[in-house]
Amino acid sequence: MGGAFLAAAVLARVGGRIGLPTIPLFILAGILLGPYTPGAVLLDDPHDLEMLSALGLVLLLFYLGLEFHLDDLKTGGRKMALAGGTYLALNVGAGLGFGFALGWGTSEALVLAGVLGISSSAIVTKVLVDLNRIGNPETRPILGIIVVEDVFLALYLAALQPILSGADSLGAAVLDGGKAFGFLLLLALAARFGTKLIGKLMNTKDDELLVISFLGVAVFVAGVSEWFGVADAIGAFMVGLMLGSTASGPRIMKLVHPLRDAFGAIFFFAFGLSIDPGDLPSVVWPVLAAVTVTVAMNVFAGMATARIYAFGPKATANVSTTLLARGEFALILATMAAGAGLDERLSPFIAGYVLLLAVLSPLAAGRSHWLARILPGGRTRDQESGKEAVPV
Repeated sequence: MGGAFLAAAVLARVGGRIGLPTIPLFILAGILLGPYTPGAVLLDDPHDLEMLSALGLVLLLFYLGLEFHLDDLKTGGRKMALAGGTYLALNVGAGLGFGFALGWGTSEALVLAGVLGISSSAIVTKVLVDLNRIGNPETRPILGIIVVEDVFLALYLAALQPILSGADSLGAAVLDGGKAFGFLLLLALAARFGTKLIGKLMNTKDDELLVISFLGVAVFVAGVSEWFGVADAIGAFMVGLMLGSTASGPRIMKLVHPLRDAFGAIFFFAFGLSIDPGDLPSVVWPVLAAVTVTVAMNVFAGMATARIYAFGPKATANVSTTLLARGEFALILATMAAGAGLDERLSPFIAGYVLLLAVLSPLAAGRSHWLARILPGGRTRDQESGKEAVPV
């Protein structure tokens, strides 16, 4: 664990000097020191960091929930649902079509629909924090799309599991989906109506007790969520949503910040440990084609979101590039596909696709102004800005 922290820190420091984002560097550190790369091996089994990696993801989404206030859901729920539904329709639909075009099989196409269709909540959160965009107007729709994706994710996993396992019981699939949706609804009701009670229970002047309390609640609810068929990180997000609206919310956000950064680095490092670079050349062309499809669909989705929220080219480009990353959900699907005995090309394809977008997304988000210039109205805005800068 110490080696993981140090390796991530060294590479991130070197990359920071040349302007590279930290996320792909944390992943690269895992690849270089993992069991599949010749040379020094820090961990023979990537599962050794499984619990710490899960904790990193939980804390990243918990922090995201703290940032996403309930008032945003109350005032923009309809727009959020429309933007999120449009994003899913474009990206999941394109992923399904891409999967059938590859000809690897129907089950494989369903897996690829999820891989290409769902953004990485962890990477999106990290990009927003690193680029200091939490307060930007387009950040609320971005977070709203992630929330819609997370709800879809819970239902999608519940529906996909019996298909991959070969089960033909529609009733069991419906039961699993209903159980997951019911638990999400329960958490949403608690966030909506139980904020005052939760605030009283969490209220304490002692920082030590507050840290233990919010960590305990976040991790416990994350574990219970998983039992109900909901991703553990989604449960943590809902806890953050509840606690962020309490009087202790600002203090919790400050106290969780270093924990989020530390264990978030372990999450990305552990992701890198699971990648075998030797498998990547065999799927390089499908990976490049999938990345091209994803970039195009994200630009279209960003333009659709801009129309819904009346954003300009700059905000449109920020939405398109920030949501580009794919990550933890794709890895879950890769594990499910391997366990179900699907096409063996799926695992290296997903690893290469996720890694490439994990590198591309932060870089693209940091340079989103390049995209803004070529979007409709982008050059006009530049010209208008230039005219305004000239003294009369």
